[in-house]
Amino acid sequence: MKLENDKGTNMAAAGVTSHHGKEHHLSELRIVLLGGRLSGKSSAGNTILGREEFESGIRTAQCVKRQGEVAGRQVTVVDTPGWWTHSVKDTAELDKQEIGHSVSLCPPGPCALFLVIYVSSAFRGTEMRSAVEHLELLSERVWRHTVVLFTRGDWLVDTPIEQHIETEGRALQELIEKCGNRYHVLNNKNRADGTQVTELLEKIEEMVARNMLFGQKVDEQNSFEEEWRRRVAELIEQILKNTQVIWRNQRPHQG
Repeated sequence: MKLENDKGTNMAAAGVTSHHGKEHHLSELRIVLLGGRLSGKSSAGNTILGREEFESGIRTAQCVKRQGEVAGRQVTVVDTPGWWTHSVKDTAELDKQEIGHSVSLCPPGPCALFLVIYVSSAFRGTEMRSAVEHLELLSERVWRHTVVLFTRGDWLVDTPIEQHIETEGRALQELIEKCGNRYHVLNNKNRADGTQVTELLEKIEEMVARNMLFGQKVDEQNSFEEEWRRRVAELIEQILKNTQVIWRNQRPHQG
């Protein structure tokens, strides 16, 4: 398995290049945090924005959107409800609706989706299937926009993240491969280290540049955003149907 190092394989490509060949950084970045419960999504959002904007340590029941200026960029971060390690069929409909709704909170759509994983947690086939099912609520093409974001990097101590990925097993390796070998580690306990966030934002810019380079044209992006909106509409419609069924079943019988 070929892995990128934590600083990216080609940081010269981190900026988006204009048709004049000059590199520049994106002035606005839109991020959605997705992941299982207790994965550290809210803490990651606070680390990215450099201040306490999300309530960590409690369950996120609804999407929360926060914004701020980070390293000269206007950054929007959307936190989402987490899921337990089981099939998406067993996830509450309201949670699925919120996951679908998340992308509409940062129009015209997110630049990146972060799949947040607590680095010390075991990641096996069950966790892999759960992550895939929940992310594909948004779109089956979601992976070209996704970065694996490991939280609690302090747990690694001196162990390189590449070594951890190799020893953790095939499921984690396959997940990272689905994400184009894009991953990053955040030490939520060391927010004074601004370089870890700057490097993360540069990886987003590199991903955006690569998607543009390898043929993601405007019409394809519009199609992707339309698919997101369609998925959200389908989730809402299903929830309304389920609510109507429950309401009918709870009505007192007339006789």
